[in-house]
Amino acid sequence: MEWTGARYADTPTVEVRRTIAAPADRVWELISDVSLMPRFSAELQSAEWLDEKRGVGARFVGRSRHEAFGAWETTSCVVECARGRVFAWAVGDPEQPSAVWRFSITEKEDGGTELAQWARMGPGRSGLSYAIDRMPEKEQKIVYGRLREWERGMNAALDGLKALAEADAEGADA
Repeated sequence: MEWTGARYADTPTVEVRRTIAAPADRVWELISDVSLMPRFSAELQSAEWLDEKRGVGARFVGRSRHEAFGAWETTSCVVECARGRVFAWAVGDPEQPSAVWRFSITEKEDGGTELAQWARMGPGRSGLSYAIDRMPEKEQKIVYGRLREWERGMNAALDGLKALAEADAEGADA
């Protein structure tokens, strides 16, 4: 896990990684299926494509729930899409997103895959911005707490993706 930034204006980031004993093509199929992600998330309730387009510029809607923030819906836009390498999306306005999320894949020599998930807050406003507006003296604590939540969610997602990809790979070997 890696962390950067302490204030929202710093566009803080967090990243987690897993080594997966499955081919990069299979990992790609999983990470680029936005409808699969709620399966591994306590917060994201559903995600679905808004149109037939895939790749850069494609849009999807996500519906989330959090005990402190309530329920909300966001539209995201794919901003990077290179089959077998990277899948990234901006939440909200792609030019001024409230967050950017990215999966990166690296093929390993042993046939496995390294999968990284990275996320950046801001620079656009998000629900977290309103909490910071109400309690500016607690900004660093608010940002740190949310990054920790993101980290836990990312770890759960990567663990779930790893288990699914490896189970598929074992089934293919049988």
